[in-house]
Amino acid sequence: MSKITLKHLRYFEALARTGHFGRAAETAAISQPALSMQIKELEQTLGAALFDRGARAVRLTPQGEEFGQKAREILRLVDELEDSARLARDQIAGRLRLGVIPTVAPYLLPQVIAELARAYPALDLQLRETITPRLLQELGEGRLDCAIVALPVSEPALVEVPLFAEDFVLVRPLRDAGKPVPGAEMLREMRLLLLEEGHCFRDQALSFCKLRTTTPREMMDGSSLTTLVQMVGAGIGVTLIPEMAVPVETRLAPVAVAGFAAPRPSRQIGMVWRRSSPLGRQLAAIAEVVQSCGEAALLRARAK
Repeated sequence: MSKITLKHLRYFEALARTGHFGRAAETAAISQPALSMQIKELEQTLGAALFDRGARAVRLTPQGEEFGQKAREILRLVDELEDSARLARDQIAGRLRLGVIPTVAPYLLPQVIAELARAYPALDLQLRETITPRLLQELGEGRLDCAIVALPVSEPALVEVPLFAEDFVLVRPLRDAGKPVPGAEMLREMRLLLLEEGHCFRDQALSFCKLRTTTPREMMDGSSLTTLVQMVGAGIGVTLIPEMAVPVETRLAPVAVAGFAAPRPSRQIGMVWRRSSPLGRQLAAIAEVVQSCGEAALLRARAK
């Protein structure tokens, strides 16, 4: 009788996460027929169908959902065993799976990647860019080692390390450059362009303007800060962006940037990881590198 192997579990997790044999095979770095054969072998070993195969998507069966919870926990524990082995060698080396929110990644990661490569040449940095809820879920499931997010996340199972704070600035069409900077009350009456649902930066902007997501108003959502700034340049409305993004996002757009009067809208960026992670000391050292890169990026942005 066949036995369940870690390879089975990792292929199962890839297929459960992507819901597609082709994408799962790409993630697992094997061919699609080989992945299909491994999943079929796992189901035969268990004597149960784990997936419903549809024409366009693959979904977990009830048995697959139950098996998936246990499989993810096993994989998390195996990863922590590997982390413990690295800890015993007292090195910052090997795989590090780092998640970053999209409103930080383009403006901070180039410096972080370069500095980590210089400081820890044996580190294998694997990056994941997505919204905060998904990063926290993947942290909890052991699919990420740490993440750079806006604090607080208020998850008791996670360590939160503040890195740096940055203000939000107003971006408006270039023709409005000489006008007074509107306060939160005036912004509520303007066409405020925001990131789409799910981005924490959207919620922070709404909070500053004292707007609820259910408030009816003329608005347009974008999938990235780049899209928002370009729409502002086209005269469609105004938006808020973090100051670290200013040099990149306003370089090629006909827009004006202005700071708000105190109390200014701002956010705290930090790094989080599981309290149970045996790599806590190494992750704290990496957080110091990220903090240094973030502070340097802010100084450059403020000098523009």
